[in-house]
Amino acid sequence: MMSCKRLLLAGLLCLHFLPGCSSTPDIDTSTPEGAYKLAEKYEKDERFEEAITQYTQLKNKHPYSKLAAEAELRIAEIHFKREEFVESQSSYQVFKELHPTHAQIDYVTFRLGLSFFNQLPSTIDRDLSVADRAILYFDEVVQSFPKSQYVGEAKENKTKALKMLAEKEWYVAHFYFIRDHYESALSRFEGLLDKYPNLGFDAKALYGASVSAYKLKELAKAKTYFHKLDSEFKDSSEAEKARREIGSNI
Repeated sequence: MMSCKRLLLAGLLCLHFLPGCSSTPDIDTSTPEGAYKLAEKYEKDERFEEAITQYTQLKNKHPYSKLAAEAELRIAEIHFKREEFVESQSSYQVFKELHPTHAQIDYVTFRLGLSFFNQLPSTIDRDLSVADRAILYFDEVVQSFPKSQYVGEAKENKTKALKMLAEKEWYVAHFYFIRDHYESALSRFEGLLDKYPNLGFDAKALYGASVSAYKLKELAKAKTYFHKLDSEFKDSSEAEKARREIGSNI
């Protein structure tokens, strides 16, 4: 009777601690291959913390195995999959530094850029400093791996990041402009034209720059910006406003 109770208790304990009792006796985790296989199984089952632990143990116990590098990459991938982008960024960076000639280094570089890109806020009124880091790695994909399958996506995401930066620059410039702080506004409009051309803000920036320069009595500069606006964007509302406000005076 006692032995039956003990068997029943053992069975209940096994059910309660199912992950521990559902070990896979066919996997020898003392080898790099076995440890990697078990980690893959955990990852496939979405037991991500256990997978990360197993991958980490593999690379620590078998640092010279070719699977150690793959384990490092899988850890980064799990963080990315879970939208833990600060952690994935860090993991991809370490991998890139340790394995610069890895066969998938173009992919790692692209994912590193995406990890920064995905940390960007949804609105431009917050810190956008990670955009520059994202752009840096997207550029590296395009320039260093021109035949990579990730070049197209890298270019698209770079443009998205640049548009956010351009929109913020215009927002700040416009903030100064409507408050008659023309010196600060002009500096920002010129920066917008210089750093973020052809992103949809050129006409707005040229209008702001020409009017700001005019208000500051920098007539030569005002004339330059006005004529560029009037020639390249002659049908825009900005060109029409500039002609109305300052066109006859310059």
